[in-house]
Amino acid sequence: MTDDDRWLARAVELATANVADGGGPFGAVVVRDGVELATGVNRVTRDLDPTAHAEVMAIRAACRATDSHSLEGAVLYSSCEPCPLCLTAGLWARVDRVVFAADRHDAAAAGFDDREFYDLLEQDRDTWPNPVVSRRIETAGEPFAAWRSAEKRTPY
Repeated sequence: MTDDDRWLARAVELATANVADGGGPFGAVVVRDGVELATGVNRVTRDLDPTAHAEVMAIRAACRATDSHSLEGAVLYSSCEPCPLCLTAGLWARVDRVVFAADRHDAAAAGFDDREFYDLLEQDRDTWPNPVVSRRIETAGEPFAAWRSAEKRTPY
C-alpha cells in the first residue's frame, strides 16, 4: 500500500463514518511530510452551510493547526473528486497536490451531480441560469488602493 493509498483510505473512512453520523458521504485529509495536519467531513446539511464541504473543512482546520493561510508542501486527500469550490480552495491554499479516490461520476450516481457545475463553468456567463453581473461603481477600486498602501499586510 502506497502513502497515497493509505491517506485515501483514511479519507474514505472519514466519509463513511460521516454518513453514519448524519453528514454527507465526503471526507478529506491534509497531510504534510507524512503527518496528518487535519481532517474534514461534509457538514453542509448539519451546519446549514453550503460551503462546509469536506475539503474546505480540512483546509480550514489545517490552516488553523499550522497558523498559516498557506498549505505549501501539503497534500489534500479526498474521498471523492473535489467539486470546483473545493478544488479552487485547494489551489488558493497552495497545496502541492490534490489526490482523490471516487470521481464525479460516482458522486453523480449517488445524487451529487457536481458535473453540472463543471459544465456550467465552461459556458459563457450569459447562458447561466443564475445571473452573475458586473456593475462597476465609482468606489470599486478603493479596497485595492487601501491594500496597496497598507504598511501591514500579508501577501497571498
